[in-house]
Amino acid sequence: MIRTVLYTIFTLFFGIPIALFGQEEVDSLKVIDNRYLEDQFYIGVGYNILFDGPDAVDQRNLSYNLQAGFIKDIPLNRQRNFGIGLGLGYGINSYYSNMVASQAANEISYDIIDDADFNRSKLATHTIEVPFEIRWRTSTPSEYRFWRIYAGAKVGYVFSGRSKLVTNSGNDSFSNDDIQKFQYGLMLSFGFNTWNIRAYYGLNPLLKDEASLAGESIDLKVLRIGLVFYIL
Repeated sequence: MIRTVLYTIFTLFFGIPIALFGQEEVDSLKVIDNRYLEDQFYIGVGYNILFDGPDAVDQRNLSYNLQAGFIKDIPLNRQRNFGIGLGLGYGINSYYSNMVASQAANEISYDIIDDADFNRSKLATHTIEVPFEIRWRTSTPSEYRFWRIYAGAKVGYVFSGRSKLVTNSGNDSFSNDDIQKFQYGLMLSFGFNTWNIRAYYGLNPLLKDEASLAGESIDLKVLRIGLVFYIL
């Protein structure tokens, strides 16, 4: 009798809570978030292509891009597969070419160099970026592998821009004020799941109008192609 009573008490105090906890855990797995957000963090890598500059300017080495940031996903329809995104990011860019910048008496001049003592010449920028996207995707609350097409524009502020020349005899580097502080262009991202291609087309020159090479305005613009990976 006493054993039966103790067994009943044990069941009431321990068995029922355990069963309820187990049921809650199972039910929680069935919950679908109908207000989900997608692709709010991103990292990317790309290749910078210089165009529209003087014919004498040739790219050298690997002109690379690294980028990362956060973009707020704002769905505009009930299915949450169409919306906009507004973000804040950070970009690092290097542009290698045979064009060398030199500074003397606070003036910057540009020349083409091509000799045995020349290793590499680059422009390097660090940029705060504000991307804006119109977003379409095939995602659902329970589907995490989907197609996406994101198109929009990006404005960047270059807070650090330098020119650097590396030769066999040493290095020369200085802060280049000819680099445009504000840079802007159009961008497009598309892909499936993890792998997404991103392209950026610069609408304004990399250097200011007064920057010239042999009396000709340099007018270099940037086409950037690479991969972007979205998280959350």
